[in-house]
Amino acid sequence: MASLQIATTLNSLPPQTMTRSLPPNSSGSARSHSLPPRNLSVPRREAMALIFAAPIISGIGFRDTALAQPTVGLREYIDSFDGYSFKYPQNWIQVRGAGADIFFRDPYVLDENISVELSSPSSSNYKSVEDLGPPEEAGKKVLKQYLTEFMSTRLGVRRESSVLSTSSRVADDGRMYYQVEVNIKSYANNNELAVMPGDRVTRLEWDRRYLSVLGVENNQLYELRLQTPENVFVEEEYDLRQVMDSFRVNKVSA
Repeated sequence: MASLQIATTLNSLPPQTMTRSLPPNSSGSARSHSLPPRNLSVPRREAMALIFAAPIISGIGFRDTALAQPTVGLREYIDSFDGYSFKYPQNWIQVRGAGADIFFRDPYVLDENISVELSSPSSSNYKSVEDLGPPEEAGKKVLKQYLTEFMSTRLGVRRESSVLSTSSRVADDGRMYYQVEVNIKSYANNNELAVMPGDRVTRLEWDRRYLSVLGVENNQLYELRLQTPENVFVEEEYDLRQVMDSFRVNKVSA
């Protein structure tokens, strides 16, 4: 009975207030704020935001451990020596020695990056991106190049790939660009040395989207490459397409 009376008394109390003294020159001597009921459960999205000081979108699944940030703004990169420019998420970091002419990656999603590749000026003589054929033909060449780069000598590795879309556009600089999107999935056995087939279970290693923009200038073929896990692409598609549309090739003075 005593417990019931205490509970009844607590429920009848007014909302807790917090009084904060104001400076002497303020119009009032005190100000009160009603404190709303406290919610002790913190959503995972908000918890991660406290860690990285910005809202973070969590990737789905273990194989692509992705913590993708939402729109953070774009920064322009200009290479006046080689003759190209593009925009990239301003929180991405440059990685040197990656083999490309320039390489940036997301600091949180390690599978997400952007790079630019150039054909050799001494061994190429491109006049237009149409030298690659129509966009559909260029898409096949891009996919073949990706699969060649990702060839693996591991036992039990299998790749599934497809060209998702190809298109051409004339940008505001008057030049034509091709855009190619492909998907590649990699599967591998969890125990590649197992003797019995039942002991070799195939699992999905990664599922990625690759977006390429192709342009020609200075008798060279330029390719902007974007790599991102498929589950992250769903969240960042708007930003990534802005990056693709920003790619330009420029005439280099002799």
